[in-house]
Amino acid sequence: MIDSDTAELLRRYAARYETASFIEGDPSWFMHQVSGEENQEMMAFLAMALSYGARSQFLPKIQWLLDNAQGEPFEWVREGAYASVLQAGDKSCYYRLYNKGLMRAFLDACKEMVREYGSIGGFVPEGDTLKALDAFCGYFSARGLSVIVPKDTSSSCKRLCMFMRWMVRDNSPVDLGLWASKIDKRTLIMPLDTHVLTEAENLGLIKSRCTSMAAARRLTAALAEVFPDDPLKGDFALFGYGVNH
Repeated sequence: MIDSDTAELLRRYAARYETASFIEGDPSWFMHQVSGEENQEMMAFLAMALSYGARSQFLPKIQWLLDNAQGEPFEWVREGAYASVLQAGDKSCYYRLYNKGLMRAFLDACKEMVREYGSIGGFVPEGDTLKALDAFCGYFSARGLSVIVPKDTSSSCKRLCMFMRWMVRDNSPVDLGLWASKIDKRTLIMPLDTHVLTEAENLGLIKSRCTSMAAARRLTAALAEVFPDDPLKGDFALFGYGVNH
């Protein structure tokens, strides 16, 4: 059980940090720069794929995709227009572990997805978040892209969980809520990395040695004690706690 003081602290930080200003300097900013659900889904998914490491390094890489797509990432991917700037098999570095050929293969897989299912949202099965994560992991693993999308849900799938938060949570100045009627936001799973794990341990929310899916789900369950209808409001609360401690 979470004590009342900790619960109140989390509620206070969530209210303070879940504001429109949160998106400045956050990868969620990019999905707010395009119009239309298909564009927003695609831009969010591309941003998710690159959101690791230092923000100062990965944000320009996401911006490069947005610039080349000229604000229309869905059409850019569906029509394969990225082929003019990303060559298959190019071994030169794009960002950290990703070379340009890998990014090309990832966009090829995204193109295949939207051509078959109509959109990224059309691919996602209805129900709960874990089912959606399994679907994404299976799809990209089958195409040899587990460097970008985890091969399964034994890891915390931090970036995918972040993407699902963006897509599912509604009534938020940050998250889009495009899939709110498709997936219950109470099934969302906390995006967990070592920094979040440390903050959660400091607050007594969880004890864990690794950032596994099991740990992410335990942390989500703890946050659901405070935010029962919307546990990932706790993502903003933990962010705020990290900023202030």
